[in-house]
This record gives sequence, C-alpha cells and structure tokens, in this order.
Amino acid sequence: MPHCIIEHSSDIDGSDLISAVHQGALDSELFTPEGSDIKVRAISYSHYKTGSVDISFVHVILRILSGRNLEQKSALSHLVLENLKAKALKDCSISVEIVDIDRENYAKSIV
Repeated sequence: MPHCIIEHSSDIDGSDLISAVHQGALDSELFTPEGSDIKVRAISYSHYKTGSVDISFVHVILRILSGRNLEQKSALSHLVLENLKAKALKDCSISVEIVDIDRENYAKSIV
C-alpha cells in the first residue's frame, strides 16, 4: 500500500533511489511479501536550497495506511534510510518521513 515519494536533487539518479526505497519498504515486512503493493516514484529538483551550504539531498515520504505502531514506523524509516545510505552518496542530506493516511478517508480503485 505505501506511496513512497522520493524528492531529490537533480544531480542524483532517481531510478537508483527507487530500487533502494522499494527494497527498504519490502524488508520491513509491513506490506505484501512480493512487494506488489509498494508504489515508489521520484521527483527531481534542479532549484533548491539545503541550509547555508548547498549539498545534494534525498527526502523520502512514505505515506502508509494508519494503524501501524511507532516501532513499526520507526523500523520502516530506518530500513529505507539504511538502504539509501548504502548507495554511498557523497555530500548528501538523506531524510525519511512516515505519514499516516487515514483509513476511513482513503479511496482506491483499479480501472
């Protein structure tokens, strides 16, 4: 179910990030075992500011259905972060955030 949105600086290959985020979500064991419900997309930014020093960045937002506890969400964010760190990016700020989607207000249809 998760919608994983990767925002990153344009000097980083987004396709490489997609596989790392997908694998991290899969490793969490919170979603289907084959990972068919994990949706990942990347958005590249050429105009950005990263504090007082301009460095590359990767920020991942994982939107998941509500109901997971804090330990599960923490494990998920750390697994994704570790997979991204394994990419050995240089001079790069990497962050991961988990956002709950209210189950009662979520609608989905495959047409």
